[in-house]
Amino acid sequence: MNGVLALEDGTVFRGEGFGAKGTACGEAVFNTSMTGYQEILTDPSYKGQIVTMTYPEIGNYGVNSADVESWRPHVAGFVVRELSSQPSNWRSEASLPKYLEQFEIPAVQGVDTRALTKILRVKGAMKSCISTEDISDKEAVRRAREWKGIIGVDYVKEVTHREAFVWDPDDKYSCNWKAVREPHGEMRYTDDLLPSADIPIVAFDFGIKYNILRRLRQRGFRVQLVPATATANEVMKYKPDGIFLSNGPGDPEALDYTHKSVRELLGEVPIFGICLGHQILGFAFGGRTFKLKFGHRGANQPVKDLPSGKVAITAQNHGFAVDPNSMDQTQVEITQVNLNDQTVEGMRHKRFPVLSVQYHPEASPGPHDAGFLFDEFRRLIVSFKQS
Repeated sequence: MNGVLALEDGTVFRGEGFGAKGTACGEAVFNTSMTGYQEILTDPSYKGQIVTMTYPEIGNYGVNSADVESWRPHVAGFVVRELSSQPSNWRSEASLPKYLEQFEIPAVQGVDTRALTKILRVKGAMKSCISTEDISDKEAVRRAREWKGIIGVDYVKEVTHREAFVWDPDDKYSCNWKAVREPHGEMRYTDDLLPSADIPIVAFDFGIKYNILRRLRQRGFRVQLVPATATANEVMKYKPDGIFLSNGPGDPEALDYTHKSVRELLGEVPIFGICLGHQILGFAFGGRTFKLKFGHRGANQPVKDLPSGKVAITAQNHGFAVDPNSMDQTQVEITQVNLNDQTVEGMRHKRFPVLSVQYHPEASPGPHDAGFLFDEFRRLIVSFKQS
């Protein structure tokens, strides 16, 4: 198939199409991760975006049913420099092209992703159109320019689960899996025993990733998921010891219903938010967000913890950031900053038991630099219950 990616500034990249035959519009962004393309594809935070991978070869280990972060891929389109022609991995169940074709997602290979990434870094993330159909450059640019864009759009309602449910009540999916090689050479999975689920919490599903739920369960949380539209009263009916605010897609300013719910929950029980949940807390604290030029997407973002001075390597995926000057800093402490651009990466409320980070501690950055945050959330709840 022919493949084309067109940006709103008139730039056009031609390549070879793969995945589904079709045309889609989205915000062109780039991700600097070397691996994890299946987790990226299935992260609901990428709803409405056409993702470019900066690593040159993608698809070399195929895809499998165990590494997904949600029930399906959510990207609008996918762009790579070179598609691996023959996936090879003992866990592989299908090829990347077949996987994208199954979920009707168009993709393009053979694109100069270094040049594309440089454009996005200089000019910022742009509206774009990707197509594996026979359309002209002019038509592709026109569709990119006419797309509605990300700002002011609520994508959360499109990715949240519609009904509340308990995550993994039988402990089938939350074990910390390990690969073990048998004496005859074959590989098998084994798992660590889970602790008892002795702390009930409610997690707002703004587009939550499965590995977040696994990490919460591994720390002894019993997780009740609720839709993004749940009210404060509906949440407190579950009598949680804590509340978790998940990641998710789109513009946080468009989610006024979540701002209201979270604002009403401040002080009721401890709250921990990550990514979009962190930004929603910014609004609940009386602040605002702003759009980043090209966002933070990848597994190598350096973050400094201000109280300790320690620096962690973090995994991130967001296009908006909390404006620290919009909040009352006599009430809110900025605890962490991004060392690349000094944007807010962590917050704590000085009066309420609330903490948040902009990055993804469940995504194994570092690979264990940020996992302690789930333990800190547990300690916060235990301390609150004893007070």
